[in-house]
Amino acid sequence: MQIKFLETKNLSNIAISSARTCYFPNGIVKPSQSENWVRKKPLLSSIFKAGHHSTLQHTNITMLITGISRHLIFRLLHSHSYYNSEQVSQRYAKMKIESFIYPKNADNKLWQNFYEKRFNNYEKLIEILQKDIENALPKFKKRDVLKKSQEFARYLLPQGMSAYMYHSVNITTILRYIAVAKFLPEVRAEAIEFARQLESELLSLDDSFKELIEYAKTESVTYPDIDMQKIKREKNITKDIEIFDLVKPLDFDLNQNYSNILRESQMLLDGANLGSFNSYIKLSLSADAQNQRHRRSPAIRSLLSFEPDFYIPNIIKKNQRALDIYKEANEQSYQFIENQRESVDKSDLVYALLNSHNIEIIENNDFNSFNHKAQMRLCFNAQEEIFDIVKEQVAQLREHNICNIDKYMPPCYLRAKEKIHPICPEGSRFCGKKVWKMDFKDLKREI
Repeated sequence: MQIKFLETKNLSNIAISSARTCYFPNGIVKPSQSENWVRKKPLLSSIFKAGHHSTLQHTNITMLITGISRHLIFRLLHSHSYYNSEQVSQRYAKMKIESFIYPKNADNKLWQNFYEKRFNNYEKLIEILQKDIENALPKFKKRDVLKKSQEFARYLLPQGMSAYMYHSVNITTILRYIAVAKFLPEVRAEAIEFARQLESELLSLDDSFKELIEYAKTESVTYPDIDMQKIKREKNITKDIEIFDLVKPLDFDLNQNYSNILRESQMLLDGANLGSFNSYIKLSLSADAQNQRHRRSPAIRSLLSFEPDFYIPNIIKKNQRALDIYKEANEQSYQFIENQRESVDKSDLVYALLNSHNIEIIENNDFNSFNHKAQMRLCFNAQEEIFDIVKEQVAQLREHNICNIDKYMPPCYLRAKEKIHPICPEGSRFCGKKVWKMDFKDLKREI
């Protein structure tokens, strides 16, 4: 056996050579053998148009992206399973006033004034919350007061806040980005510019993709308009978080394979993969940005409504001064959007929506994937809102007596059961509580 890592200098050569290898009886066709092959471009085009996209997935492109809106990340980059991202965190990094994106043809002075007000609200909330958060944190975690304050204040940041990130995808996904950009229901002008730059960068690496890009640009994409109210009526959904269409998993052993690096793996197959359920979830844009990162928990997201509906964190509910600022900021956001309807393209109004704005999704999980999600989001270091959502999902599953449901707990709980050390895998990020000694009903957080 021999393994050799390929350099990715000429991406189309890898795609073509992998396709040729399938039909070549004399061993692997190396990329260099396809460099000047006379049938290279015709074959590349024909296999792509025929839908044989796997040959374009042998190479990942890693991009360094700056100045992209949070909403384009949400609606395009993270709305599918085939990507990996590491982006600046609004929880842990202090945001900056200059990091905003303006709609095309907008009155920039009006939008600047709006953004400045929201940013001032954000900074004011950070200041107000610090005392409450300091009182709630254990002594050794008080160094995190500022970061925790930012975590809750970020709910007042608009979707027009920009980000910088690493983003890795394969060639097929890049072509799909280009195909769908001009059909996005929101931030369409930004998406089209993103696609234009993707095309330019890809062709600078390998101009053999020109015909494939042109073909992708001719695709007609219909963005789904999901009738969430109809689904709720048909499924008799009455709560903000509700499980339905449950298929119980086959019996399986939730053991140490689920406790460490293998916990999201299907290499060791068991009955967890054959059970599934759907969930209706109402959550904020901020929480769903985290929720999307569970790429094996696919969801449908309806077109955004601008009707006033926003999430309020518990710590803000308890502080009247903070609550007044929070509510006023949200109300002003909705009013600003209403005032801009005539002058700004509808797809760009979303830039003024705050992270706190609630949306509705229908999510699907198999039990292997959901076990991983439960461990990650029931950790006391997880974002509070998504912690509460997953806890409610697990609570509802407990009512159905799903096998091993008593072990759908944070990582430390299962690691303690399996005698894996250190019990908490977070190192210096340890939350300060011996969660592995708690019952499910005792999983309660101050913040």
